[in-house]
Amino acid sequence: MDFLISFLSTPAVMLGMVALIGLVAQKKSGTEVLTGTFKTIIGFLVFSAGGSIMTGALQNFNQLFQTGFHIQGVVASPEAATALAQTEFAFVTSCTLIVGFVMNLVIARITPFKNIFFTTGHSLFFACVLSLILKAHHVADIPAIVIGGLLLGFFSAALPELCQPFMRKITNSDTTAIGHFNMIGYALSGYIGMLFSKHKDKTTEHINFPKWLSFFRDFLMGVSVVMLILFYVSALKAGRPAVEELAGTQHWLVFPFVQAFTFTAGMSILMTGVRMFLAEITAAFVSISEKFIPNSRPALDVPTVFPFAPTAVIVGFLSSYAAGLIGVFIMVALKFPVVIIPAAHICFFSGGTAGVFGNSTGGWRGAVVGSFVIGLLLAFLPTVLYPLYGTLGIEGSTFPNIDYNVMGILLDKILSVFGI
Repeated sequence: MDFLISFLSTPAVMLGMVALIGLVAQKKSGTEVLTGTFKTIIGFLVFSAGGSIMTGALQNFNQLFQTGFHIQGVVASPEAATALAQTEFAFVTSCTLIVGFVMNLVIARITPFKNIFFTTGHSLFFACVLSLILKAHHVADIPAIVIGGLLLGFFSAALPELCQPFMRKITNSDTTAIGHFNMIGYALSGYIGMLFSKHKDKTTEHINFPKWLSFFRDFLMGVSVVMLILFYVSALKAGRPAVEELAGTQHWLVFPFVQAFTFTAGMSILMTGVRMFLAEITAAFVSISEKFIPNSRPALDVPTVFPFAPTAVIVGFLSSYAAGLIGVFIMVALKFPVVIIPAAHICFFSGGTAGVFGNSTGGWRGAVVGSFVIGLLLAFLPTVLYPLYGTLGIEGSTFPNIDYNVMGILLDKILSVFGI
């Protein structure tokens, strides 16, 4: 059981196995099979390393920002909430994850929803959400695993379908899907972009920057400048003692400089990994879908769309983060029982992706408005289920993603109606 759980929690290995099966099905030589499999695993690990570097830098930013601007509340970070859930309900959540993956394959085989979900970190988060809601309604372990697994498998196959019309527009292809549980939000951003469809040709990628801002045409340069500004504003506002607590032996004014460029380096690494494994896994998956699950496609993590509109990612991040901060002020003003503080790494990946989707249908206007609305949903939706998690001792963090909360709220209401 431990081996199986560890195996299903390692997406690099899973994707490597998919590549291996696909290459064998294509009757490639032993050398080609080995090369393709290893390139897939290495590429995904490079991709994951880049994401980890970026997340670490953004978590430092979160701490500086909250200290500097005296914002108190719950940080919406699924990693922390999952760690808390795993300590209380490890058996249920782990088994739900396994059943969910198996049901994803079954549902993709027998229904029109042909998406195979490969972002296992997000699957684990969703397994925790479903398990916590079911346990809060006093459902026994085995029924909770069965119900949670069936729901996870269905959502894994069906929700990417909401985004596929926009994915075809973004990538000019139908070979891959989005596998990231903000898919209701990304589809919504795409539809919001349609409100600006007459401006769809004025995309973020065609912004005519003034000569002195021309470096923004280089994606990594643009990211570097934006992150330098954000880190130094937060560090100076937080003050020397707070920065030194994070910086260790590094000078407190050097720390934000290094963190900003560490984030950018992580982005560069991530993009390199995306390009490396995406080509291999897409080619291998064609053979698998033809033989085992006809017309299926891999649902992959959101940075796979970043190269198609990199400036939209920056625009989406800034717009969604601004929306989250506005949400904080609204919650404080209206005396919400819990104030949800936006996590920068969530806003970057989710808001940035919403920017890409909005941009695809409404140009830069769609990117700004679509990601802003998604930022508000990331802020306000978690306030609904937070009290329920509190009854189980899960406090101090929560799950911000839109799909977790929309489907979680529906499940909670259904269970309440039936008196469970």
